[in-house]
Amino acid sequence: MSNDLRVRAGGDGGPVLLLLHGLGATGDVWAGWEPQLARHWPGRWLAPDLPGHGGSASLASYTFDTLAEAVRPLVEPGVRTVVLGHSLGGVVALALAARAPVAAVIGLGIKVVWNDEELERAQALARRPVSWFDTREEALTRHLRVSGLAGLIAGDDPAAQSGIRAEDGRWRLALDPAAFGVGAPDMPGLIAGSPATVTLARGENDPMNTDAQLGRLRVPVVTLGGLGHNAHVESPPQCLALLGGIGAAQGPAHRP
Repeated sequence: MSNDLRVRAGGDGGPVLLLLHGLGATGDVWAGWEPQLARHWPGRWLAPDLPGHGGSASLASYTFDTLAEAVRPLVEPGVRTVVLGHSLGGVVALALAARAPVAAVIGLGIKVVWNDEELERAQALARRPVSWFDTREEALTRHLRVSGLAGLIAGDDPAAQSGIRAEDGRWRLALDPAAFGVGAPDMPGLIAGSPATVTLARGENDPMNTDAQLGRLRVPVVTLGGLGHNAHVESPPQCLALLGGIGAAQGPAHRP
């Protein structure tokens, strides 16, 4: 495993479930999955902080490819690996599948349609310097808002705590602002380049995407009733059902 990544892990043996969080969050966002995984997942699971998030090192440049390369060491040759990624993590999962022996990818809550105004706003955020806060509470409030977790988790939740950092008596987000500059994904290209099976999923109430937008990508789409963008936080059992029997199934061979 890469020494540049902070990784939560559990379980034993194979297959391996790799869980990739969304922009602004950390690997702790999957903490609510642990009891379910202990009962229903037959092997190990790994939940890294993506580069520039939580306790992982920053990158000189943030692209889907550089993020995928950073997590690539977590995929072991000869071990069946399934990747479930949320939002940004779902795109990274697709980029990873093109370069590592991944059997299946589940992309949850991926924003697949972007307009110029949204992209310009993201680039402006990427150019901003780090914001500093005088109190821990102010930093926590900003982290929960940026990560979309406000109202879903408490300030003492590990997913909240790992998203902020204290330095010289002040507080900041652990998130590297430059990560906002990752851009819009080429979803048709990423899906075409993945030798792994691909499933897309969304919460019924997710404002980031629609059934029609995902349906145009010509892969299986699952809509999770009553859930929003952070469906994996709102209902781990409902989202875990996306895996079905995928852990034990035989996936396609990886094309180099």
